[in-house]
Amino acid sequence: MSSHIPVLLKEVINVLNPKPGENFIDATYGSGGHSQEIQKRLGGNGRLLALDWDPLAARLCRTDYCVVENFAQLPQLIRQLNFPKADGLLADLGVSSDQLEKSGRGFSFLRDEPLLMTYNDSQKPVYQILRQLSEKELAGVIGRYGEERPSVSRRIAKAIKDRLRKKSIGSSGQLAELISRVAPRRGKLHPATKTFMALRIYANQELENLEKLLQGLGKIMAAGGRVTIISFHSLEDRLVKNYFKKYAQSGQAQLIIKKPIIPTIQEIRANPRSRSAKLRAIIF
Repeated sequence: MSSHIPVLLKEVINVLNPKPGENFIDATYGSGGHSQEIQKRLGGNGRLLALDWDPLAARLCRTDYCVVENFAQLPQLIRQLNFPKADGLLADLGVSSDQLEKSGRGFSFLRDEPLLMTYNDSQKPVYQILRQLSEKELAGVIGRYGEERPSVSRRIAKAIKDRLRKKSIGSSGQLAELISRVAPRRGKLHPATKTFMALRIYANQELENLEKLLQGLGKIMAAGGRVTIISFHSLEDRLVKNYFKKYAQSGQAQLIIKKPIIPTIQEIRANPRSRSAKLRAIIF
C-alpha cells in the first residue's frame, strides 16, 4: 500500500469534473491517487493517458495508457499514440512520497542513498553536477532554484567545492551532513531543504520542462478541455500563473478560478507535504 496521499484530491476532481466517455491525461502519475479517482468517473468508454518520467511509477501504473515520458513531450506523444485531444489534464508537480522514501535515488536529505536526484537515468546525476559546476555557478543554482539567501548559498557552494577537492560526495547523507555543518537551521526547516530542492530542479530541468508543457497546451487540449496544475514552488507557480494569464488575455482559454486553491488546515495536518501546494486551472 502506497504511503503517498494525493494532494487537493477533492478540489482537483471538482475542477476537472471528469465525465463518462471523456479523454483525460494525468501528466504526473506518481502513485496514482488522482488517476484512480479520475478513471472512476470516466467509465468504460473514457480513456486516461498516464505519464511519469520515473520508470518505476510507470511500471506500477494501472490505466488505459501508461507511458514512461516527460510531460514536455506531450504534443508529440499524443500524435504518436493517436490519442485524442484531452478533455482534462492534471499535472501535480510535487515529488511523491514514494520517490522520497523508496526510490533509492537520493531525493531525501533524511536518507543515505546514491546522490542521483534524477527521475530518469537520461539526466546527469547530481554527484556529477557538483563536480562540473564552478563554485559561483553552484551558488547561483542554490540561490535561484532553492531561493536560499545569497550569503548562505555562497557558504554552501564553497563548502561543497572545498570538500570535492579532497574527496567525493557520493551520497545524499554525505551532502546533507556537510550542509548542516555550514548552514544555520532556520525554524523547523532542515538546513539542507533548499539546496536539495534546488539541485533536484536543476538536474531534472523541471522549470524548462514545465514551460514546454504550458506552451504546448493549445495542441493538447480539446475545446472545453480543463487544465489543473498543482505547484509547490514559487518559481513553478509564477510560470503557471503567467501562462494561464496569457491564454486568458488572448481569448484561447478562460480562468476557472481567479486565485489559486490551497489546502485546508485539515489537509495540511493530515499531509504536511501539502502545505505549499497551489492549484490553478483554466478551460480551453
